[in-house]
Amino acid sequence: MAALILRRLGATLVLLFVVSLLIFAGCEILPGDVAQVALGQFATEENVQALRVQMGLDRPAPVRYLEWLAGVVQGDWGTSIVTRNSVSSMLSERIANTAMLAGLTTIIAVPLAILLGLAMAMRRGSTVDRATSVVILGLSATPEFLIATLGVLLFAVHLGWLPAVAYLSPGADIADTLRALLLPTLTLVIVVTAQISRMTRAIIANILNEPYIEMAALKGIPHHRVVAYHALLNAIGPIANVVALNVAYLVSGIVVVETVFAYPGLAQLMIDAVQSRDMPVIQACAMIFCATYVLLVLLADIIAQACDPRAKAAGRAVAQTGLSNPAEAQ
Repeated sequence: MAALILRRLGATLVLLFVVSLLIFAGCEILPGDVAQVALGQFATEENVQALRVQMGLDRPAPVRYLEWLAGVVQGDWGTSIVTRNSVSSMLSERIANTAMLAGLTTIIAVPLAILLGLAMAMRRGSTVDRATSVVILGLSATPEFLIATLGVLLFAVHLGWLPAVAYLSPGADIADTLRALLLPTLTLVIVVTAQISRMTRAIIANILNEPYIEMAALKGIPHHRVVAYHALLNAIGPIANVVALNVAYLVSGIVVVETVFAYPGLAQLMIDAVQSRDMPVIQACAMIFCATYVLLVLLADIIAQACDPRAKAAGRAVAQTGLSNPAEAQ
């Protein structure tokens, strides 16, 4: 298992290096002049050239990439072109806001989705299962902006219960913060719950059709114990992958939700940076999004391998026989 984790970590580092290269290259090939955009259309050519030199844009791209990568490794994301502030200080508050929204959604959506998918799988083929599947499939196909817009129209405009804009004031108490977070969280919970519960239902239903499940039932083991100790435990690996992908979506794919509610998160910061061509901020946000996605997939992969009964059996055989190759042990 340790060798597997080391191999996955090595592959992840190589992948992150490739991702950093693509992000830097993608920002380099964007049309327009960053210095010209920063100074405005009425800036003189001398001022634009002076800003290029000040920003280091007159140097070769490989040199600037290596300097940027060295700074990223040390936690230095550079300086914003627009605000002249440290990118790290700009990221800290936005990362906390995005993490709070994603964390709150995960705490609510993941247990709810797994329980819902499990209940549907245990009653597969019934009227309740078919009706719930239709509703969940419809919610899965509904885009986030439509759910968010309908939520704003109903709860903010028509009923007036919740604010339409998720503004987080620095001195707000926890009640006001939760009230501001309620609509964006509800939108994300609906989307994520629909995705995870649909996949959980399919995974559990497939496992319940396996012969060893039928054998356990024939031995007289109660149905709830068969589901809990045989089906659910074997489904942890696949479900972990589904949960990891959806949590990665929460961190890197909530651009639409943050835009609709004007939520001051990392995605909103990246949108503002793209509009002002603030390259250091764009590169930092893109790198954080990609790194989060890759690390969550790595975590899900390790959990899936750790929960795989075949890997466990091979590991026990290796320990008993002293063989280094699991295939030989089997």
